[in-house]
Amino acid sequence: MKINLKKAILLVLAILLFLFFVFLIIAPWKIYSNGTAQSYLDIDSVGAHEVAIVFGAGITDSGQPSDALRDRLDTAFDLYEKGSIEKILVSGDNSIEEYSEPDVMRGYLIEKGVPEANIRTDYAGRRTYDTCARAHEIWGIEKALLITQGYHLPRSIYLCEAFGIDSRGISASRQEYVYQKKYEFREMLAIYKAVLDVWILKPEYIGGESEKL
Repeated sequence: MKINLKKAILLVLAILLFLFFVFLIIAPWKIYSNGTAQSYLDIDSVGAHEVAIVFGAGITDSGQPSDALRDRLDTAFDLYEKGSIEKILVSGDNSIEEYSEPDVMRGYLIEKGVPEANIRTDYAGRRTYDTCARAHEIWGIEKALLITQGYHLPRSIYLCEAFGIDSRGISASRQEYVYQKKYEFREMLAIYKAVLDVWILKPEYIGGESEKL
């Protein structure tokens, strides 16, 4: 059977173009639509969850939560006070000794009134990918409420579900943040990176022994 080289090349190009279209358009649309469908509209609509995951979002030079992180922690506290969550996993970057998002997050919640016994601390949540992977592998979480800003929720839900965590989300956006437009644009690009990480790259993250939730 004689193969028409030109037709074969065109077929390969058509397939590649279709795959590129799927990656460029359909994948992020699916992630955003799923994230919206799996997010609560407000705190009052949040059902009962055993555990909530709060993602790190930076601390100031004076060791205080950034505006975005403070809003995430305040949202977690309000849900705890309401009885919607029982335990809180705070996960953030602690890659250098002088910088510990998890310790600041835990301290903030304790000062607000959450008992230390109900807070779990993940010191290796350097990225959203790492936080979700470790939440399942280290802490054995199979279902969780994810607390972060609205623009970050779809990717967080996608990644945690990719690691086997049945996830719902609640937006902690309580104000307009400095450089928010920049963060929103960066989040669009991060969606593509998340898809590549899950399906192709599968980057390494810091593992460890199981912890009691």
